[in-house]
Amino acid sequence: MTDGVLGHLDDEPDASAAVDALRLDFAPWEWERAATPAQRSAMQDRVAGLRARGHVIGAGCTVSPLAAVDADTLVLGDRSYVAAHAHVTGDVELGADCSVNVGAVLRGRVRVGDGVRIGAYTSVLGFDHVFDDPEVAVFQQPLTSEGVHVGDDVWLGTHVVVVDGVRIGSHAVVGAGAVVTRDVPEWAVAVGNPARVVGDRRQRRAVGRARGRRARLEARARDVHEQLPGILARAWVDGAYRDAEGAEPTVRAHCDAVELADLLGTPPPQLTPDEHVRRLRGLQDPTTGLVAELDGGPAAPDPAAFPFPDHGRAYHVLCVGYALDLLGSSFPHPVTAVTALEPPAVVEALERLPWETNAWAAGAVVDAIGTALTWAQASGHRLPEETRESLVRWLADARDRGTGLWGSCADGLREPVNGTYRLLRGTFAQWGLRAGPDEALVDTLLRRAAEVLDAPSTTACDVLDVVHPLWWAGAVGDGRRARDVDALARELVELTLGVWVPGQGAPFATDGAPSLQGTEMWSAITWYLADLLGHAEALTYRPRGVHRPEPRPLGPTHRLTEVG
Repeated sequence: MTDGVLGHLDDEPDASAAVDALRLDFAPWEWERAATPAQRSAMQDRVAGLRARGHVIGAGCTVSPLAAVDADTLVLGDRSYVAAHAHVTGDVELGADCSVNVGAVLRGRVRVGDGVRIGAYTSVLGFDHVFDDPEVAVFQQPLTSEGVHVGDDVWLGTHVVVVDGVRIGSHAVVGAGAVVTRDVPEWAVAVGNPARVVGDRRQRRAVGRARGRRARLEARARDVHEQLPGILARAWVDGAYRDAEGAEPTVRAHCDAVELADLLGTPPPQLTPDEHVRRLRGLQDPTTGLVAELDGGPAAPDPAAFPFPDHGRAYHVLCVGYALDLLGSSFPHPVTAVTALEPPAVVEALERLPWETNAWAAGAVVDAIGTALTWAQASGHRLPEETRESLVRWLADARDRGTGLWGSCADGLREPVNGTYRLLRGTFAQWGLRAGPDEALVDTLLRRAAEVLDAPSTTACDVLDVVHPLWWAGAVGDGRRARDVDALARELVELTLGVWVPGQGAPFATDGAPSLQGTEMWSAITWYLADLLGHAEALTYRPRGVHRPEPRPLGPTHRLTEVG
């Protein structure tokens, strides 16, 4: 036979071959891969016949000869197909890359976008019967047609019924067996009879991405646990820790090693716990309570570090104090450079700091002052009455209400944001206090975060300066701009997960070499971001040192609970 609907089987010699040939009528998605030359020639004739009837059939289309195509008008976009036993009548228009699967029915006025999948035995009915007059048989009453409109990238499952007048938005999914009697919004997932919206594909995608982020965070936790021992071993050279390959030994490198090992729940194995404690406690000057660099530090004092001689000694109040704390010990002496100051002297020190020209240095000094007071409180050392209260009240008054920061923004946000983080870390956050309304701070931090993300490279400080205060503001506040913070956390966690160098840790700057400082800081940043996203438990570690999230209690003598 040459003219019937099975004419494309004429070249097949037996029944089994005929069955194989029919496979493409029922699985036309395999056409490009599996069609024989004879089948392709027959399809060209089939498409030519449809075009001769005035239908618009795009390039690469297949229309099974087993499909009943009796449309008044038919438009079929490029690479679309109509499978066997489909029934197409009326005024039907489909876009590119659409599929009308086995037994599907398209009748009446139907408009379908690009990339739409119409499942087997689904009916899209762009017309309806009037049955208002009970005296007249339904089939004798007129037809109406509002039409059915289906957007792009829609999946209609098997045995779905879509009735006249319905609009289905782009990217929607309609579950098998649903009867769609009302409009379906874009991105919706609709099921049931009558169909109801039960979800949003974007939420499902967000859930999928969240699961992916959680899996990557779990992988990073495995990296930390498996690779840190080797990283610490390589940093131990000639009896001391070095921040990076070729660097000189430093106090901070030793403290970073202690903090990193604590993520594994143990002191660094290069020394016994007692040896770590003796070495770190032995660094403290018994008169001032400060710790100089191993090489003695700078020759000249730094006026911007008052009341400390230099910023190295100021930072050692934090890192050595917390390293000893993690080792179950503490400074043997009070940091008298701070604890000997009466309240007026504390205020004088604060007013001397370079808030307008070097907000980072000013915030770093406040961090060290606050932490020195913390160690004094923890060790039971004497403090002048009202010292901490004077510090906190001065800071509350000095805050810029427009930006939520401490320090001038005349030269940009980087310095005052960094200084604000340091200040908050060592006082309000460390002591569990609020600093007043935080709306302006959150807005400013989000602006700074945009700068960080746009920069060709960034440092751990740049990211931590934003992430820690945002986390803190959310922990003590009311979730200001929670959606924006969540979106930012999703972006920053991708950046953070990408800085790790297998077997070497993380660099301080994203375009630098791995170091202990970078590894410690990015590990803490990862925890804060994971916690903002609700996945902190995936990491199986929690910072407990300088970057610990929990406040240290001030004790019963401290009366402040909130300032501002």
